[in-house]
Amino acid sequence: MTTYLLAGGGTAGHVNPLLAVADGLREREPDAAVLVLGTREGLEARLVPDRGYELLFVDKVPFPRRPNGAALAFPVRFRRAIAQVRAHLRTRGVGVVVGFGGYASAPAYVAARRERVPFVVHEANTKPGMANILGARRAAAVGITFANTKLRGGELVGMPLRREIVDLDRDATRAEAAAHFGLDAALPTLLVFGGSQGALRLNQALGGSWSDVLGAGWQLLHVTGEHSDLADPGAPGYALRRYVDRMDLAFALADLIVARSGAATVSEIGALGIPAVYVPYAVGNGEQSLNAASAVAAGAARIIPDGDFTADRVRAEVVPLLGDDAALQAMRRSAASVSLRTGTANVIAQIDRVLGR
Repeated sequence: MTTYLLAGGGTAGHVNPLLAVADGLREREPDAAVLVLGTREGLEARLVPDRGYELLFVDKVPFPRRPNGAALAFPVRFRRAIAQVRAHLRTRGVGVVVGFGGYASAPAYVAARRERVPFVVHEANTKPGMANILGARRAAAVGITFANTKLRGGELVGMPLRREIVDLDRDATRAEAAAHFGLDAALPTLLVFGGSQGALRLNQALGGSWSDVLGAGWQLLHVTGEHSDLADPGAPGYALRRYVDRMDLAFALADLIVARSGAATVSEIGALGIPAVYVPYAVGNGEQSLNAASAVAAGAARIIPDGDFTADRVRAEVVPLLGDDAALQAMRRSAASVSLRTGTANVIAQIDRVLGR
């Protein structure tokens, strides 16, 4: 029986693909030991135990980005984190390590190499993180989500997706989805969301243009985020929700989506063949714009820069698209060509190959 150690965390972008692969392994091998390595500070500290997996801890040691006290302490702290992972590998008899980026992955890669345990790297974003750049140099296999990701040894495998997304039959679920949100299954629906925390820019723009969306003959499902104070006008056909725990139903109802372009969001929307208008988050290293690039190049999506996304821009660009059936149909056809539903199976196939199966 193989013991798998999946390393990653910090953000949902690292945790969700990790859990998708964990679920895939457990579904295939109910008796296998599937362990997760993470930090006490990341989302994994809550999400992993809730999903029924044992979480092994490693210290959070950020890579220093400027010369300061943290940079001076980094070598000692990183060596301690490596030692912690090596102890886990030995005591639990780990046969393979799979890393998804984040703070837990870098020491996991180094520890696995020193313990002669093979490891696999999966990169979710178009622009690789530092941990995965390090890991790819010695990995037995490297999986990438987007074809334009530049990572040594990268093999296009797609994003490991949640089972509820992989198995979603949008047509068969549409009536249930409409009832869930109090909308009409017969009317086209615009879905707007900004991720788990919401997006102020999207909320402000739709807060000033929702009536134009309804005026175009569409419904609006607007997920604002739990901390938003955007007022709900209570208008028929406008379903405002602070949080949605059934995003599969939201996707089942959506005929067009306006969203941020995190790697998981782009992958899920593309896998389901839904046209999209992406508003990349402007903070960070620009990975959200890069994540959306392949979908835009294929004609499956459009991009509006964050600073330009206003109520006037919605009226000028999004609302006319709602009435352009030919353009939406072309976007749907293109969407299915730029994303995969088989990411979980593809990563598991890499693991099997590394183990000589």
